[in-house]
Amino acid sequence: MKKFIFSIILTTFLCLPSAFAQEYRYTEASDLTLVGKLFPGTPNPYHRIDTVVYKGFTKAENRQVRESAGIAVAFRTDSKAIHIKTRFGEMENPSNSMGISASGYDLYIRKDGEWLWAASTPRNRRYDDVKLISGMDGSMHECLLYLPLFSEEYSILIGVDKDATLESMEIPFRHRVGIFGSSFTHGVSTSRPGMTYPAQFARHTGIQLLGLGCSGNSKLQPYFAAALADASVDAYIFDSFSNPTVDEIKERLFPFIERMISAHPGKPLIFQRTIYREGRNFDTAADKKESDRIACADSLMAIACAKYPDVYYIHPCATSPDHESSVDGIHPGDYGYTLWARSIEAQVLSILRKYGIE
Repeated sequence: MKKFIFSIILTTFLCLPSAFAQEYRYTEASDLTLVGKLFPGTPNPYHRIDTVVYKGFTKAENRQVRESAGIAVAFRTDSKAIHIKTRFGEMENPSNSMGISASGYDLYIRKDGEWLWAASTPRNRRYDDVKLISGMDGSMHECLLYLPLFSEEYSILIGVDKDATLESMEIPFRHRVGIFGSSFTHGVSTSRPGMTYPAQFARHTGIQLLGLGCSGNSKLQPYFAAALADASVDAYIFDSFSNPTVDEIKERLFPFIERMISAHPGKPLIFQRTIYREGRNFDTAADKKESDRIACADSLMAIACAKYPDVYYIHPCATSPDHESSVDGIHPGDYGYTLWARSIEAQVLSILRKYGIE
């Protein structure tokens, strides 16, 4: 009798997966529409630069340009649930950013013409099936899925209900505006990938920003200029004064500008002043270092803007009136990045309009 009861229990348990598990159909994300990608033709579609073609990067820079920060996937689906499977390569574990930003995903769905946050995944380091969202109504939705900021991916599979539609959609943003920058542009201290200031700027303005944020490594390097010169863009935005020393700015700024002008004549090159860092509030050495760097950039950019007709210098602001928008004294949190995106919006759009980029 005991054996009979055990057999029934075992049979019931083994039948549970087939009886209750939902079947999903998976599609490689790169077979859909990739958004925000500066170099479309990389062998690994989730890398931002082909490091076989472009050389000179340090070990850290080489890892960073293989991370998917700034890239999103656009698609339509009427599935009631969306799942994700990821095969990761190298991964970072930043102490001042949430795990969702580092190796998670961030989903937005268009509603009444606006991008509305829908779901995000937790940090995931294994090739697991992870539920992104469930319980949707089964109508067709336009989706924008931001990829992890501090992880390299070999494969990203997007799963939908077996009988649901999953299809590519057109890039939901206009134009191709490259943006190269520091940890700020990379998205350090964000809670999730969709909260970087380039991502927020694109959703709010409709202008596509092609992200190349490299934390700690936006220093006007000639080998980065060589790669940026080859990209197909309508304009460039640079966060170039947050990482370099005063000496590096003096040595590299004008050769960098001239390389970019030669490669992209007649296109706007928009440089951003570095933001105020709260860590200088009471640290006199940090305050002097930041003051000297900003003074140097201000002085040289005044010359550059007078010398080159397509070079511009704008002033972002990521500081809230109460000075509570910083995470670690250097990087803003989500709210600070919202302030940054809004602070440059009118300045950037005004410049782009001069070139018919609207």
